[in-house]
Amino acid sequence: MPSLNQTSNNHFTLTGIPGMPEKDFWMALPLCLLYSTTFLGNITILYVIKAGQSLHEPMYYFLAMLAVADLSLSLSSMPTMISVHWFNWRSVPLDVCITQMFFIHTFGGVESGVLVAMAFDRFVAIRFPLRYATILSHGVICKIGVAVLLRSVAAVLPVPFLIKRLLFCHSSVLSYAYCLHQDVMRLACADAHVNSIYGLLAVIFSIVLDALVLLVSYILIFQVVLSIASQAERLKAVSTCFSPICAVLLFYAPLMGMTLSHHFGKHLSPAVHMLMANIYLLLPPVLNPVVYSVRTKQIRLRISRIICRGRIGP
Repeated sequence: MPSLNQTSNNHFTLTGIPGMPEKDFWMALPLCLLYSTTFLGNITILYVIKAGQSLHEPMYYFLAMLAVADLSLSLSSMPTMISVHWFNWRSVPLDVCITQMFFIHTFGGVESGVLVAMAFDRFVAIRFPLRYATILSHGVICKIGVAVLLRSVAAVLPVPFLIKRLLFCHSSVLSYAYCLHQDVMRLACADAHVNSIYGLLAVIFSIVLDALVLLVSYILIFQVVLSIASQAERLKAVSTCFSPICAVLLFYAPLMGMTLSHHFGKHLSPAVHMLMANIYLLLPPVLNPVVYSVRTKQIRLRISRIICRGRIGP
């Protein structure tokens, strides 16, 4: 039996499909397809926004931030997901695991913050249309982006240090094919109450607070929309909110499902917990570009021109 005075486990074992290890290889192809679609979709969004002068507006700058957050979140989870399901490499050093969890949680927080910024953008555009460009100037947009990033980094920065202080001398098997704070924390044989309390506070003051701000923001937006006299203008205003609302639902619905299954679904199969966690990490980055490409006319037209130009040739 390892002594509590030393860390006996310097590596963790990642988990593929619980109870079905022989199916792991067949997960590799869908995963590669999902990651490829994520990269292609989000890079296309970034290219279209950069190349189109008409898209150099606050709404599209925030969309570019969302695409960067999606790409970063995918890159954070991809190495271990592919290594587990394709190469069956399941062992991950403690420091690598801590680094991965830092980036996953950081970019998850960034995505949540960007969604709040996009809601603020829609409120300003609908409530103060004539002052829209003045209020959301390039300088203000840059400050919002930096604030979102710094807030997320500051919230997650203590986590690696809190994990490093723990001793791991029992099971080293994680629940997923990537490292999350709550998953690593539960394997500690030392007192992890500080980690648990800090993790809860970080979630409350970032994700939960963002969710409340988003709720209030869209209530205010719809109050402003209802006060518009022209029905055509009301419909136009609502249509500009459709894509940001879809992005909010794509992010928060899987997150809530994963949280509820973690706290109240102890009787559920481990495969269900893994499915919920994978949906949370993989679904928003894949579908956000699709939603914006389909629902945003300017982006849709520019993508169509790029495709047509490619078919016609140089």
